Amino acid sequence: MNALDALHDVAVLIPAFNGQPDLNRTLASFDESATVRVLIVDDGSTPPIVAPAIDGMEIEIVRMAQNGGIERALQTGIDELAKRGVRYAARIDSGDLATPGRLAKQRAFMEAHPNVAVVGMWTHVVSMQGAPLFDLTPPTEPAAIRRAMLARSCFAHPSLMLRVDAVREVGNYRAQYRAAEDFDLLLRLMERYDGANLPEFGLYYELNDGGISASKRRRQVVSTLRLQWRYRRAANLLDWIGLAKSLAHLLLPYSALRGLKEKLLKSPT
Repeated sequence: MNALDALHDVAVLIPAFNGQPDLNRTLASFDESATVRVLIVDDGSTPPIVAPAIDGMEIEIVRMAQNGGIERALQTGIDELAKRGVRYAARIDSGDLATPGRLAKQRAFMEAHPNVAVVGMWTHVVSMQGAPLFDLTPPTEPAAIRRAMLARSCFAHPSLMLRVDAVREVGNYRAQYRAAEDFDLLLRLMERYDGANLPEFGLYYELNDGGISASKRRRQVVSTLRLQWRYRRAANLLDWIGLAKSLAHLLLPYSALRGLKEKLLKSPT
């Protein structure tokens, strides 16, 4: 296979609603030795999103007739990738940055582990100005991830590479659990497949006070609680700890929780 075609069955999937400059910056961050395919799902942006001209990148845009939310945009994106014969969908969001070689490393892992349907990477969390805040280093092995899935965030959604066929097999992204569509999908995937994380940093995640985790926080926490209750294992103490943590998130102000998290996980200087 030609080196430039090494990622022929991989595509970056990025939903976008306005925010053209952030989208451009995110796409420009990819640094791979092969051509990078991108599918942008424009979720009713005004003005419409346009594809930036970036060397080594092939960009296609699918336009939604009107803004329908990230859940519907991701569902559409997965279906469109399947139509194009894409095997692996690499997630990222506008404002986040990829580290060099991320896609090649994740694809190689997926090829070597056919029962893995999702692989993430460790994540640097930064401010909107790019200042380091803290790092996310979740478990890497499937068994450890399963034990802790309801107690902590074991995957950074924008760092994921997903097996497209597996995602569609378990029902794709869906809007049943608003603002927690990633958690819902991951729990369903791990009923049939393994999930893993590469023990290296693959993403700079921008902590945005206008993002879903902040602007739709109550909806996200309620959805998370519903999922935790549905998938709880009575004998697993970590599951009950996860429920207690989500209840605390429901009761405490977002600013207080964010400040505590930054202190506990603060990146070394």
